Amino acid sequence: MSRRQMEITPELMLRAYRIGLFPMAESRDARTLYWLDPEMRGVIPLQGFHLPRRLARRVRQAPYRISANEAFPQVIAECAAPRASSADSWINAEIQALFTALHRQGHAHSIEAWQGEALVGGLYGVSLGGAFFGESMFSRADDASKIALVHLVARLRLGGFTLLDAQFQTSHLAQFGTEEVPRALYKQRLAEAVEVPAHFPAEPDPEALAREIAALRDEG
Repeated sequence: MSRRQMEITPELMLRAYRIGLFPMAESRDARTLYWLDPEMRGVIPLQGFHLPRRLARRVRQAPYRISANEAFPQVIAECAAPRASSADSWINAEIQALFTALHRQGHAHSIEAWQGEALVGGLYGVSLGGAFFGESMFSRADDASKIALVHLVARLRLGGFTLLDAQFQTSHLAQFGTEEVPRALYKQRLAEAVEVPAHFPAEPDPEALAREIAALRDEG
């Protein structure tokens, strides 16, 4: 990791993502950011995504309304908020401002899970060509973030994406078939993915989305 020596702008962020870097803060109240370039990168396979059987049943039950890009600022704020597993966060005010700016430019996207009028889960990330860089997720109801992830994967497949970067492998992400990729191989895949003319389908055809989710169940 390296301390930043210059002002970080949305444009600089995109250049950094294109070469495999991403920013973090040491804490929610930190005033500085640093760049990470891990030796091993977590990648969620878009083809071969593993949808656990129990979660597939929950997705079919549709316990939440799922949307995209309806509440990006709320999603990133919830991801930065204290949670049972960690009172602190790597998402500080500067990161929230930068990603919100990227969202306004059409480069950052969110998936939301709603229970009535309440936002109970979601995730956000950055898109660049055919690469999507997942940043963080949160859940305040059973399986809300997991269902949001399933909807993200289905949308990315519909939109022609080829790479879903999860940054790090975790036990939580391992259940979906996430693999660790060495830095050199990841950057090779990244260089190919960012040249793919993909688009993020925030409002896909409902029938096409349902078919893609069904395909995930069949493949998983």
